[in-house]
Amino acid sequence: MSSTGGPMSGMAEHEDDEELRWLDEQEKAAWTGLISLVLLLPAKLEAPLRQEHGLTLFEYLVLSHLSEAPRRTLRMGELAFLASGSLSRLSNVVKRCEQRGWVVRTPDPANGRYTLAELTDDGFETVRLAAPSHLRSVRRIVLDSLNTADQKALARIAQKLRIVPDDFG
Repeated sequence: MSSTGGPMSGMAEHEDDEELRWLDEQEKAAWTGLISLVLLLPAKLEAPLRQEHGLTLFEYLVLSHLSEAPRRTLRMGELAFLASGSLSRLSNVVKRCEQRGWVVRTPDPANGRYTLAELTDDGFETVRLAAPSHLRSVRRIVLDSLNTADQKALARIAQKLRIVPDDFG
């Protein structure tokens, strides 16, 4: 749609007096594809984890990132970023993981303002058992449908769109 013939014609201009630019067909297709991935893909990847291991996708990502970290330990803020969740969401999930004996939280000895999350041996075993299910889903639902060029393009696009907190890393 053109900027003058969009569904909200006659509405006030953007607060910066910038003319509103409606999406053209290519932009609309790109946006629709992206939002479909963002909204629908997580549930497809989560279903086997829930069914076979009683884990949400977010729980699996938290445990997985911890399993790959040095000493199986990460600062909570870094873990939230890696698992693509907010710090408050992560705190709730880590609390549940603590109750299951999978994670322990401790103050960061290098800087007491930060909290560390550490994967326990039971948590490591949980992620080790769930990893094959997750890998099969990732391959079946995502990677097997993409050729090498598609995979490189997806990685490049994700890198361009990724929002990194100012204090990350």
